[in-house]
Parts: sequence; structure tokens; C-alpha cells
Amino acid sequence: MTLTHNSSLIWFVLFYGVVMLILGIWFSRRIKNSDDFVLAGKSLGPVVLAGTLLATFVGSGSVTGGPNSIGYMHGFLPAIIISMPVGIIALGVLYMIAPRIRAFGKYTISQVLEEKYGQGAKLLSAVIIILAYIGIVSYQFKGMAFVLNVATGLPVEIGTAISAVIIIFLAVIGGMMAIAPTDALSAFLMITGLLVAIPSVLIAGNGWTHIVSALPPENLTLTGSLSVFEIIGYMLPFVFLMLGDQNIYQRLASSKGEKSSKSGLLIWFVGMLLVYPAIPFISMVAKSIFPDIAPGMALISMTTVMPVFFGGIMLAAIVAVIVTTGNSYLLSASTSLTYDVYLRYFRPDAGSRELLLVTKFAIPLLGILAFVLLQFFPTILRLQMTSYLVYGAGITPAVLGVFIWPRVNKYGGISSMIVGVVATLVFYKPFGTSGAALAIPLAVITLVIVTLLTSKRTSCDIQDAKV
Repeated sequence: MTLTHNSSLIWFVLFYGVVMLILGIWFSRRIKNSDDFVLAGKSLGPVVLAGTLLATFVGSGSVTGGPNSIGYMHGFLPAIIISMPVGIIALGVLYMIAPRIRAFGKYTISQVLEEKYGQGAKLLSAVIIILAYIGIVSYQFKGMAFVLNVATGLPVEIGTAISAVIIIFLAVIGGMMAIAPTDALSAFLMITGLLVAIPSVLIAGNGWTHIVSALPPENLTLTGSLSVFEIIGYMLPFVFLMLGDQNIYQRLASSKGEKSSKSGLLIWFVGMLLVYPAIPFISMVAKSIFPDIAPGMALISMTTVMPVFFGGIMLAAIVAVIVTTGNSYLLSASTSLTYDVYLRYFRPDAGSRELLLVTKFAIPLLGILAFVLLQFFPTILRLQMTSYLVYGAGITPAVLGVFIWPRVNKYGGISSMIVGVVATLVFYKPFGTSGAALAIPLAVITLVIVTLLTSKRTSCDIQDAKV
């Protein structure tokens, strides 16, 4: 079947866009200082916290890259093998350290790392975070462009530019105070859209028997055409991004208290159990109907063969998660630029109002850089994996060391960050996603070995300083 656009779907997207804009403006009126803009005044309850966690992490990377593309190219089961353990591991670790994250109450991961590893770690981590998050923001622009293409026939290149303007504008007006509650609404819409889509796509595919017969045989196996190393290579960047993601830490720091943060994590996990299987299942069905489209278009393409009402709801849900994820990562990257670079090196005495203005100025600046970066990557999945791996290898081991291993020191933390980034740059091009199976373990091993080798030196330094 040939993929054609359905102009009726645009009305659902426009309606959702108007609602988002009204809510963003309404909640932005509550912003009085940088605390409100970045941490929502530490006022998030468990339901809103769960919603914003879910909507942030399930963005264009999931509905056009990750589970979507893997489900289309390799089948439902490989996508589940890769994605579901990620959620389980992330829940367990984050649930354990959530009280400490909130107790730190920092705006950025770099501020957390500075307390343990020193000023050098702060600057290095800020650079890594900003670069990785610019990459993540960029493919939200393209994911939104795919939606506009399906709904209107607008060329992807033009749709990407329009999407960049929309996402940047919504990020500027409200910050976390507006993003968190609109995220919660988006998460509800996303779950609803995906669940109502499942029976619709089965009908569109002429039933399960016909769908199975139209799929390549390897797409119905446990691992598809992926090797063990490729599966590990996809899994590690996902799990290590989640374990060290500044967005997640900022949201946990924005909660009302320990009880809210832990309850929010549990509700978030339930949402993940509903969303993550649905995405690759629908994408696998898309393979049987549209065998020759770009993998990133799989989930979006199915909205054109469903009844208009259900297709419109699902398309609006896809827009919801793309926009909220783009907003969140733009805000987070801008926060790093403001607090870890501007405040530290240019205006150490800057007040709250000035920092708020700088953060709002940084959002469009980084948004433009994200748009430019997008021109250098052929697929969303490749850009997604590169961004995840840079962050997962360069940041997460050092962050987890702060919260899990009291013995870790600055030598181990900084060495781990350097090795993680260098290994990513060295291994990713020749080995692709399998490079994650090398880069991330190397970063972890470096953290442990260097810390152990320098522990005596660190203790002696402390004793000498006391003398």
C-alpha cells in the first residue's frame, strides 16, 4: 500500500496544539523566579510527576526511533527485549536513590557532580549534557515534521523548520511550571491513543493471520535479525540515559517530597508497561501494510489507515509526546548553560531574575543549534543512539557513583567521563550500536579501577591538608 496524507487528521493536531498553548500561558503566570521556571517551585504531586516523567522519556525517540523503528525493522519481540528491561532496571535504581536526589535539590546534574568531583567535572559534564541534549531535541523536530507530512503532505524539510519554531516557543513561555502539568495531560492522551489504536490497526491489517503472512519470517522470531551484541548495543544507551538523565533528576527534585517522588515513579512504571509494548506492536503491523517506508514513519503512518477519529487521537498523542519531550530537553540543556556556564564563569553574583532571563534566551539559541545538527544525521535512530550513548557513557556512571558508591572520588569520576566520551567517538562509527557494549562498560570499569587505585592518595591528601 502507498502512504498518502490525510488532511482530516490535522484538525486533531491543531486542537491539541491550541489546548497546549492555552495551558502553557495559564501556568506560566505562576512563574515568579528561576526556582519556579526550572523546578516548578518543588510542587509536583505523584500523578503530575508520573505524567511528566512518562511524557518526557517517551518522545520522538520512542514514536519515530527506538521501539518504533526497531519494531518495524526487526519485529515486536526484539523491541520488547530491548525496552522492557530498561524500565525495570531504571525503576529499581531510581526508586532507591530518589530521596537523595530530592535532598540534593540541584538544578543540574553538573552541580551534583561538582560537589563530589570538583569544578573540572562540572564544566566537562555541562558540555557533554548540552551536546547530548541538543541531539535529542533535534530529532523531536523531525518527528513532528513526519506528523505534519502525514496530516498535510507538507515536505519534511519545511515541517522540520515549523516544528522547531513551535517547540522552542512553547519551551520559552512556561518552563517546568507549565511543562509538568501539560506533560501529565499529554501522557494520558498518549496512553489512550495507543490503546485505542491496537484494535484499529488489527482491523486495518485484515486480521492477525494476514499480518503475520505479510511479515518477513525473521520479524516473528525472538531476536529478529539482531545479534546479541546489537541487542546489548541498543539496550545499554537506553538504560544508562534513564539512570542519569538530568530531566528525570530535575523532576524528582521538583516533587513535593519523598513520598510523592516514590509514588510518582511507581505510577510512571505502570504507564511504561502500557506504552512501550504498544508502540512496537503497532509498528510491526505497519511493516505488513507499508513495507517500504522509512522506519521512523511506521507508527505515524498507521494513523492514515485507521478510522479518522481514532487516527486523529493517536496522531495528537504522538504530537503530545514529541512536543513535551522537545520542551523538556531544551529547558534542561538551557538550564545547564545558564547555571553551569554563565553563573559559574561569567556572572557568579547574578540574581534569580537575571538567571531566568538568561535561561529563556538560551532556549532559542540551543534550539537553532539542534536544527543545524539534524542536517548531519541520515536517520532519527542513528542520531538517537549517538546522543544516548554520549550521555550514557559520559555522564551516568559518574552520576550513579555519587548516589550509590560513597567511596568514589574525583579521579575516578572525571576519568570515567573522559573515557566514556572518547570510547563513544572511537567505537560508534566502526561498530554502530554494538559500540555501546564497549563504551559504557569501559566507563564503568574506569570509574571503579581509578577510584580504587587513587583511594590511598585521596586519603593522604586529606590528612596532609589537615596537618
